[in-house]
This record gives sequence, structure tokens and C-alpha cells, in this order.
Amino acid sequence: MNAFSTPELPAIGILASLEDEDRKLLGNYGEFLPLQADETLITEGEPQDAIYFIISGLLHVHTLEDGKRTLLGRVGAGETLGEVNIFDPDQASANVTAKEFCQIWKARREDIEAFLESYPSAAGQLLIGMMASVSKRIRKANARLSATELKAAIEHMWK
Repeated sequence: MNAFSTPELPAIGILASLEDEDRKLLGNYGEFLPLQADETLITEGEPQDAIYFIISGLLHVHTLEDGKRTLLGRVGAGETLGEVNIFDPDQASANVTAKEFCQIWKARREDIEAFLESYPSAAGQLLIGMMASVSKRIRKANARLSATELKAAIEHMWK
């Protein structure tokens, strides 16, 4: 079984712009989770109010419908899940399962709010990183949707 030697948030992903000391402080405002292969982190339909920062490992994001598993994406070190839930808590739209041992940092909305109150400048950098991550996902989704719509229009034109 793997374990953390010293839990620490690395300077990658949404945390890249934070100073070393600020990342160390931020680590105190959430919890470090070891996740074994095939262990579920998030269950589709369950309430979510947290952000998950992947320190190491690989997770699969998938849905289950009529017993059929559909892979939506892969998430690895430096990536995050659940940013939107910090601003608008809701039910999980997919399942997230570890494909190998993962180290994850989880923070709930109240953790982020407490960090913001105590360290407003560093929290501002964190929030900018979170919004940049969400923005990139929206752009990718828009591009996929546009490509799908274009393909459907072309196919319709040739029928």
C-alpha cells in the first residue's frame, strides 16, 4: 500500500502561480486522500461541494447508463475535478475512478472560503487558476460541439 511521506501541493496546474509558502498553507485547508486503483472518488448523482486536485496518478471519468460504461475523459497529475462545485454545488455528473494509485487533495467550499479570508492575495491567484481551468474545459466542449454540428450538417447535406 502506498502512502504519503509528506503531503504537499506541487507547483503545477491551478497551483502553478502560487508561491511555495502559499501552497503549503493551502494544503492545510483541505485534506490529502490516497486512492487505490479501482477505488471510486466521485459517484455520479451524489452531491458535490468540493474541488479535487490530482497530485499523482490517473483517474477515469465515466458515466453508466443501462449498465454501459462510457469513458468521458482521463485526469492526471496537475489536473482538477469539481471546480464548478466550489461556486455552484450540485450533483456529480459522472463517476470518477482511480486507474492506479493516486494522491489527491480535496477542498470543500468552506475550506476555500477560509483560505480566502486568511490569505486573500494567494486565494485570488487560486481562484484565477480555477477559472482558467473551467474556461479551457468550456472552450474544448464548444469546439467538440461545433465539430459535431458541422459534421451533422455535412452528412445531412449529402443525404
